[in-house]
Amino acid sequence: MSTLAWIVAGGIAMTALAAIGVIFAFRSLTPRGTLVLVALSAGSLLGGALFHMMPAAMERTESKLAPFVWLALGFSVFFVLEQFLHWHHCHRGCDEHALRPVGAMILIADGLHNLLGGLAIGGAFVADVRLGIMAWLAAAAHEVPQELGDFGVLVHAGWSRGRALAFNILSASTFLVGGVIAWILSHGIDTWILLPFAAGNFLYIAAADLIPEIKHHPEPRRSVLHFATFVAGVGLLLVLRLVLEH
Repeated sequence: MSTLAWIVAGGIAMTALAAIGVIFAFRSLTPRGTLVLVALSAGSLLGGALFHMMPAAMERTESKLAPFVWLALGFSVFFVLEQFLHWHHCHRGCDEHALRPVGAMILIADGLHNLLGGLAIGGAFVADVRLGIMAWLAAAAHEVPQELGDFGVLVHAGWSRGRALAFNILSASTFLVGGVIAWILSHGIDTWILLPFAAGNFLYIAAADLIPEIKHHPEPRRSVLHFATFVAGVGLLLVLRLVLEH
């Protein structure tokens, strides 16, 4: 197989993996299960930003400050984006039960995350097919829990299951786009700035939108479950980071 064929196959397989995860959630998700997935998503977003994206950004630049400037910028842009979406929605008719901005925001962040992942893994395939395969396996290890969590967030935000399924798969398809872009540009690209920017997006969504949804619950047992699931999401991404280092 050619390098491009490996990249395309990897992108299609990653999109299919995301689809399998959300189809499973589509068929079996309950209202209580939705909040559990929200907690999982919050933990995985936080863990992905802190343990994967920021370290990768800092490894690719000599500046100790610049990655954190872009992190703050990514956080701030999503703050402004959420305010705009609230304003735009209210001018069309406010309804607290209608689609919440976090749905659109998590799709944007996840699409950017998958695009970056495709760029990175496409670059690995260009360097060495064996390296690309290992990088793909590492990315696939946390794709399913992340996509499950994202699907739960979209449903909790008021999206229909069918619409959440379609848009979640569409968001995952940017992985293939990133891989092809990496192949076209080969080694002439440097996307480190987007890594901390996307990490800031992830941190904002987790801290400002998802955690407030799960931290207050009338049943103490449910609160404990949500916290445990959140910690599991963070811990899973930390374990993946430690495993990849060795």
